[in-house]
Amino acid sequence: MLKTAECVSPGHPDKMCDRISDAILDAYLAQDPTSRVAIESVGSHGQVWVTGEVTTRATDIDIPAIVKKIAGPGLEIRVHVVAQSPEIAQGVDTGGAGDQGIMTGYATRETPTYMPREYELARGLCQAVYAQYPHDGKTQVTVDENGVISSVVCSFQNAPTAALRTLVESVIPNSPAYHINPAGDWNQGGFDADAGLTGRKIIVDNYGPEVAVGGGAFSGKDPSKVDRSAAYMARRIAVDYLEARPEAQTVLVKLAYAIGHPEALMAVATVDGVPEDIVGYDLTPRGIKTFLGLEAPIYAETAAWGHFGRGFNWR
Repeated sequence: MLKTAECVSPGHPDKMCDRISDAILDAYLAQDPTSRVAIESVGSHGQVWVTGEVTTRATDIDIPAIVKKIAGPGLEIRVHVVAQSPEIAQGVDTGGAGDQGIMTGYATRETPTYMPREYELARGLCQAVYAQYPHDGKTQVTVDENGVISSVVCSFQNAPTAALRTLVESVIPNSPAYHINPAGDWNQGGFDADAGLTGRKIIVDNYGPEVAVGGGAFSGKDPSKVDRSAAYMARRIAVDYLEARPEAQTVLVKLAYAIGHPEALMAVATVDGVPEDIVGYDLTPRGIKTFLGLEAPIYAETAAWGHFGRGFNWR
């Protein structure tokens, strides 16, 4: 059985939109930790649109300046932000979840970060290449059931193929197959080459395609949105269970919520294929926010390189 995972650089257009949305979220939370924020960003060929809902006591948030700091000057920027729907707010105000949904968390002993091996290989390679070529780019690594690498893919803007191949081989040596800039050298990337959208890289944000996710995106959302906060909590529980049970190899956690309802409707941990009910955690949105410290402006750092296995409070 082969397993494949990819990673995209912070210069990828989708990731630039995630970074914009989370930087805007942080700006609101820095002034008002109780801000309700749901920001979406779209970038394409010299234009960036920022839209969504914000209810906050924060003032003078310069959204165009935030966009330019991340995406660069010379952009046409359009902003359309309104207050959160009062019908949604009435459920959140009482401590309920900001939406329905299913959230998953995962931990495995395959790597020191408890992330899948193919995922960490793709991420580590992308980080190494981005350090030398800080532009738009992607990596992809395939491994077999024993974790042995069978192929490596790397495409990076402004990276000459010969030099890029040398770098890739130094990071991941002895792969049977390398596909380096397989469509040829390229110099047009980011919003100049393609459109980007917040939340379009949810598999990269999670654990790679071998682990199912609930479907909700993270970036631009304050922690009342359980598709972000409960996904973080699910990962924390998975890591806690794995560390508490030295014999366990994998833990998959699933949580489910209803909009306006504070308690989880489902809380199950499957340890090495055996499911059990989760106990001992406050899984309400308020409890999760307090336990993980999620009302702080910490989100811009999460918007590149994945949300898990990087030493955050949720691990």
